[in-house]
Amino acid sequence: MSIPQTDSPKGLVYAIAAYGMWGFLPIYMKALAHLPPAEIIAHRILWSLPIAAAVLIWQGRAAEVGQALRQPRLVAMAALTAMLISVNWLIYVWSIANDQALDAALGYYINPLFSVFLGATLLKERLTRGQFAAIALAAAAVIILTMQAGSLPLVAIGLTLSWGFYAYCKKSLPLGPNQGFTLEVLLLAPFAAGFLIWQAAQGQAHFASGGWGQTLLLIGCGPITAIPLLFYANGAKLIRLSTIGILQYIAPTMIFLCAVLIFGEPFEGARLIAFPMIWAALAIYSVTLVRQAGQRRRDRRELAARRMQ
Repeated sequence: MSIPQTDSPKGLVYAIAAYGMWGFLPIYMKALAHLPPAEIIAHRILWSLPIAAAVLIWQGRAAEVGQALRQPRLVAMAALTAMLISVNWLIYVWSIANDQALDAALGYYINPLFSVFLGATLLKERLTRGQFAAIALAAAAVIILTMQAGSLPLVAIGLTLSWGFYAYCKKSLPLGPNQGFTLEVLLLAPFAAGFLIWQAAQGQAHFASGGWGQTLLLIGCGPITAIPLLFYANGAKLIRLSTIGILQYIAPTMIFLCAVLIFGEPFEGARLIAFPMIWAALAIYSVTLVRQAGQRRRDRRELAARRMQ
C-alpha cells in the first residue's frame, strides 16, 4: 500500500473520531472504576471480538485470519502483540480507577517520542537535532517527576513501554490492521472467558448482577474498544504520516483535561514543570515531522522534474 501524499477528508474524520473516542474513554472507565480492572479487560476482549469479526466478514476477509491461525510463527507474533496490548489496557484501566489519569496522559504524551527512540536504538535510524532535543526534554521531565515523588511514574512508564513496543511489533505482523486486531482478540478470548468463568464460580462476577446500567456498560466495553481502533486503522490509510503525528496528541490532551477538570486530580508541584517540558518536547517533535514531510515532497518534485527532462 502506498503512503498517502495528501490528507483525505474521510481519513481525517476517521482519525479525529478515533482520537476523540480515546480522549473521552476515561469518563467511560470511571463509571466502571468500582470493578476489578481484570474483569473490565476481559469484557473488552470478549465484546470486541464479534464487532471485529463482523467487520472482516463484511469486508470478505475473514478467511485471512483462518489462514494466519495455521502459521505458528505468525500466531506467536500475534500472541506477543496481544499480550502487550492487554497489559496496556490493564494499566490504563487501573490508572483511571485509582485517580492517576494525569499519569496516563503523561504516558501517551511521551509515547511518540519513545517510538522515535526505539527507531534510533533498534532500527539504527538517525535522529535529527530536534528529535534528540525532544527526547532529552521528555527524559528530563520524567527525572523531575521521579525526584519529586521518590519513585518512577510507573503508570506513565508502563503505558509508554507497552504501547511503544506494541506499535513496534505490530509493524512486523504481516496482516492488515483489522485482521491483526481480530487475531489478537481471538487469541486473548479463551483467557478472558476462562477468567470470567472462574470469577463467576467464586461468586465475584459483576455481569448481570449490578443492574442493567452496569451490565450495559460492560457490554459497551467491546464497541468502545473496537470501533476507535478500526476507525484509526482505516483513517491512517488515507492521511499523511505527519498528520497522524500531530493528531495523536488529541487523546492525551483530552485525558489531561478530564483528569484536571472532571476528576479533580491535583496539577501542582513537579507536574507544573514536567508537563510543560513534555509539551515543549512535542512541539519540537511536531516541527521536525512537518519539516521532514516538506523535504520529502520537495525531493519527489525534484525527482519528477528530472524524469521529465
